[in-house]
Amino acid sequence: MYTALRLQQKLRRQLKRNGWAAPAPGTTPAPRTETGAEPAQPPDAVQIVVVSPDPYMTYQPFLPEAAAGSISPRHVVVPLRRVLPHCQVVVGEAESVDHERRVAHIRTLATEEEGGGTVELPYSELVLAPGSVSRTLPVPGLAEHGIGFKTVEEAIGLRNHVLEQLDIASSTRDPAVRDSALTFVFVGGGYAGVEALAELEDMARYACRYYHNLRPDEMKFLLVEASDRILPEVGEEMGRYALRELRGRNIDVRLETRLESCENRVAVLDDGSRHPARTLVWTAGVKPHPVLAASGLPLNGRGRLDCTAQLRVAGVEHAWSAGDAAAVPDLVAEEAGTPGALCAPNAQHAVRQARRLADNLAASLQGAEPTDYRHAYAGSVASLGLHKGVAHVYGRKLKGVPAWFMHRAYHLSRVPTVNRKARVLAEWTLAGLFKREIVSLGSLEHPRAEFESAAGGKGDGNAETGPAHGS
Repeated sequence: MYTALRLQQKLRRQLKRNGWAAPAPGTTPAPRTETGAEPAQPPDAVQIVVVSPDPYMTYQPFLPEAAAGSISPRHVVVPLRRVLPHCQVVVGEAESVDHERRVAHIRTLATEEEGGGTVELPYSELVLAPGSVSRTLPVPGLAEHGIGFKTVEEAIGLRNHVLEQLDIASSTRDPAVRDSALTFVFVGGGYAGVEALAELEDMARYACRYYHNLRPDEMKFLLVEASDRILPEVGEEMGRYALRELRGRNIDVRLETRLESCENRVAVLDDGSRHPARTLVWTAGVKPHPVLAASGLPLNGRGRLDCTAQLRVAGVEHAWSAGDAAAVPDLVAEEAGTPGALCAPNAQHAVRQARRLADNLAASLQGAEPTDYRHAYAGSVASLGLHKGVAHVYGRKLKGVPAWFMHRAYHLSRVPTVNRKARVLAEWTLAGLFKREIVSLGSLEHPRAEFESAAGGKGDGNAETGPAHGS
């Protein structure tokens, strides 16, 4: 999205002037010439086509706050059609790429309704930036009981789930069910795991005051991390502070520990402990998107696209990449004496790479020479709940309220569009004036359940004599 947004700005005149459009997926494109060239188009014709499984971009750093209710879910996402008015947005998923023919094989909502396979979408230049997907391990029971934390749907689903567990614990007389409902296990001590755990613990602790028979100290939050520290991105000292902060809130942090099984809603760790839990959140890393392996483009040892410092795919013409999918040389680190260093797959690099990629692509279309991407690592910030955080930025180390404030200020500056910035800032302001919302809307995940129950013949089927809605 960031690349298309920048390209749209750089090529605005061409986009408005020629009005040339690429064939839509599912239609028959104009035949190529005998030499394989594209059919004749208006001079300097430009069309930007964005293929995305969702009609929006998710600003993932805000997912923990959305799960905690500090931000409305609709303000965590950026609608593509609104911010990319000069681009053609195709809601679908690229399953493979034939770069030799310069076509992408796309599966859209329409192809699924029609019962067909993929359709071909021709292109002149390819920007392959699908990001990453959750990296799972063959842990028994994980697929059945695990909850991810990479999408806004997962974040809101997790919020509803946690509040539902409080309802279950409050209404049961079975101590085993109660203990299981009040036990929350998070696997992975990186950004996603620590921030999600901290924000949800904050929210659940606050919510307990509205339950007459629940106390915050009855809840058990468990963080499982395979390495010897958490939040390695903020440095060793700030990581130790974050660890002390979490343990000071009675959160059980198990370092150098792995999840062996979660069958039957029991989390079994390799230290021999067993934890009956109805909530298991998996945030133990990511892996490259599967479409990269189906692209036929050169990959490095970790499955990411092998790229040059200009963000071109190495050894391939007309192919570009950025973000989590791209293995881009870190020129600053190399100059500092770390040969072969690659840019970390994080948002700090991805946003900047997207702008440089767009500039380089526009330059190549105009016959100019692309420039190398270079960025000195600025540092990292992480939230540990409301008014709590850690930061290591430009050599300065902050903790507590200053770090939390810097975390919010940084991400507010990075979330795209003035519209989203204003809405998020307004919500933060209102959240400081009023109490948290602690309503679970779990029925949103199955909105037709009540109607299906009514239409499915349960009861006598007499609508006129049946119970009133809400009774």
